[in-house]
Amino acid sequence: MSWWLVILLAFGAYGSKVLGVVVLGERQLSPVLQRCLVLIPAALLGALIAKDTFTTVQDFSIDARLAGLIVAIGATWKKVPLVLVIALGVGSTALVRALA
Repeated sequence: MSWWLVILLAFGAYGSKVLGVVVLGERQLSPVLQRCLVLIPAALLGALIAKDTFTTVQDFSIDARLAGLIVAIGATWKKVPLVLVIALGVGSTALVRALA
């Protein structure tokens, strides 16, 4: 990857944030839009996790990563600390790969 591309993307990301401040100014967003904007990071993270779990390069695949994801989701549901959730997910993925 070229450093010029990294710099261009950085300026684009920063520019889009500045543009939002300039366009909105002192105005407030509607409460409905504020609630939707709060949910975007979680939805984006979920989409990235799903893409990385169910694809290999450009092919759809189901492998040991699915077991790790299921264990991590269950641990998160039970409100286990984050470090333990990661350790359980990684451990279960490694166990399934070792047994396969």
